[in-house]
Amino acid sequence: MTTHEKTGDGVLDVDTLRIIGDAIDGNVPRTQPERAWDDRRLHYNLVSPSNRRRLKIIVVGTGLAGAGAAAALGELGYDVESFTYHDAPRRAHSVAAQGGINAARARSVDNDSVSRFVKDTIKGGDFRGREADAFRLGQESVRVVDHMTAIGAPFAREYGGSLATRSFGGVQVSRTYYTRGQTGQQLQVAGAAALLRQVDRGTVALHTRHEMLDLVVADGRAQGIVVRDLVTGAVRAVTAHAVVLATGGYGNIFHKSTLAKSSNATAVWRAHKRGALVSNLCFVQFHPTALPLSGEWQSKTILMSESLRNDGRIWVPLVAGDPRAPGEIPEAERDYYLERRYPTYGNLTPRDVASRAARERIDAGFGVGPLANSVYLDFSDALARLGRDVVHARYSNLFDMYQSATGDDPFETPMRIAPGAHFAMGGLWSDYDMMTSVPGLFVGGEAGWGYHGANRLGANSLLSACVDGWFTLPYSVPSYLAPLLGTPVLPHDDDAVTDALRTVEERIARLLESTGTRGPDRFHQQLGEILYRSAGVTRTPEGLSRGIEEIRALRAEFWRDVRVMGAGDQLNQELERAGRVADYLEMAELLCLDALDRDESCGAHFRADHVTDHGEARRDDDAWCLVSGWESPTTPPEDGGRFVRHDEPLTFTAVPLQTRSYT
Repeated sequence: MTTHEKTGDGVLDVDTLRIIGDAIDGNVPRTQPERAWDDRRLHYNLVSPSNRRRLKIIVVGTGLAGAGAAAALGELGYDVESFTYHDAPRRAHSVAAQGGINAARARSVDNDSVSRFVKDTIKGGDFRGREADAFRLGQESVRVVDHMTAIGAPFAREYGGSLATRSFGGVQVSRTYYTRGQTGQQLQVAGAAALLRQVDRGTVALHTRHEMLDLVVADGRAQGIVVRDLVTGAVRAVTAHAVVLATGGYGNIFHKSTLAKSSNATAVWRAHKRGALVSNLCFVQFHPTALPLSGEWQSKTILMSESLRNDGRIWVPLVAGDPRAPGEIPEAERDYYLERRYPTYGNLTPRDVASRAARERIDAGFGVGPLANSVYLDFSDALARLGRDVVHARYSNLFDMYQSATGDDPFETPMRIAPGAHFAMGGLWSDYDMMTSVPGLFVGGEAGWGYHGANRLGANSLLSACVDGWFTLPYSVPSYLAPLLGTPVLPHDDDAVTDALRTVEERIARLLESTGTRGPDRFHQQLGEILYRSAGVTRTPEGLSRGIEEIRALRAEFWRDVRVMGAGDQLNQELERAGRVADYLEMAELLCLDALDRDESCGAHFRADHVTDHGEARRDDDAWCLVSGWESPTTPPEDGGRFVRHDEPLTFTAVPLQTRSYT
């Protein structure tokens, strides 16, 4: 294993780990950002309805982005094949989102607008996302809520019948539409129903319990995927004119996260290994209202919707280590630290700000609960002001979920919350048309890097997935396909197909032939512990350097000592997990390198060596107002291979660069 140079304080020299490659072009229309989307749609290539059935598209993932893209493209008349590793499309992880979906419809008469939405989104992301992308998100948000209502999402309504809204962190208006605490579930049910309608019509072929394990790249463009049937173990290739990946984020790399245990990054990482750049992997959001860990062997954390911060007040005791129950601590001896530090936004500060503040209080000894690892989220004021019936109507299912998980009744005692690994702002790099650096490979939803910069505002995740699936990819994918009309799909005996199949089969065989002593979950748990220490809410150059070295050692140990029971020609969940953990062990090193390389603090990437006098993140716009697009080396990094960083510069005209302030 190569030993990389270190500085005197034990920090790895990034120049021995990576080199700087060519700049990348985001392909943004050369016009004002607020006009970019209208300009691009006007100039997209078109495919006539009679020709669409001659063009084949693969869509991987059936969450809001994947279901929307497959349903929309199928209804337009294209030949679509949809793949999910779930047993039904409605089980995709979009179902887990709770609080709501943003839309700049200005229906609450509180001075909201598309321009204000864009300002909030860019500012919330700490000026590390594309300005033109944020405008598209805001402009299409107006259509998204109407569309999802039309296909069956039962949004909450006011007494007079109009759709109800509430606020989320990082904004001072009410633009979040919701279905109590089940918004993701209801949107996913509606999206899956729309997808199944196209399956019934014969425009979409749905393949459940199939996992993508490789990307087929031929003649410089994506032309298919390799999948494994999770029931029979059969591995096969499927070819098409274009591929859309909508497979979710990589938050589970931290092992204990708010994501479903089956959520993974294998499709994204295997596409990356075939040439697709990944961007901003260090931008990982830690949700401030996750439930704290209650023990070493807890398998994941549980999300409590950010919507609870509308009426709940967050506090810790004024005295560190106060042993009293929350009801015994008088008002004068409580520190409502978000309200104290950020009076303008209070408990509705953006997630990165709220999580850092909570972690600072916990690490300073003010944490509460049996393990002193949480803070209180208290509804006593709201109950006194609004009454139990109103609070119950707004949050009853969330309160029920909390009580089921903890045994405590939030109507009687404050919730306990703590930051937990949640949403990945990084992902596959894509241009303005959602196409990756591999022509023909498109990305949607959390699998991509777009919109959110270094920190996602709450309720923008469901929105971005819907905008990608229903209102962006159905325009941009056909524009790419138009020149391919009359071109046959890649034959299965092509060298690129057989190479991809061989690569997958050899990797499966290597895992099954392992003679180690430890299951893949043990390695995943160790990886999560390393990442929480080295690349958690707060990062340091020393911690990130140690993390890289520890990850390399763990990866080597994994391939020496992993144990995979069972066979490959059957249902084998341990084999599935082993492949996903192997991918995480590679991705984790690049995540830490991205964080070490980005020599600034911004949004959720908080470096302790780049802090303002008031303890906030200090950006370096002169050096780092850019998107990092990473290429992995062909020679393993432990053998001296160096990653390549490609930069896409960011510019801001409608929302000028400024220091974030929520005070």
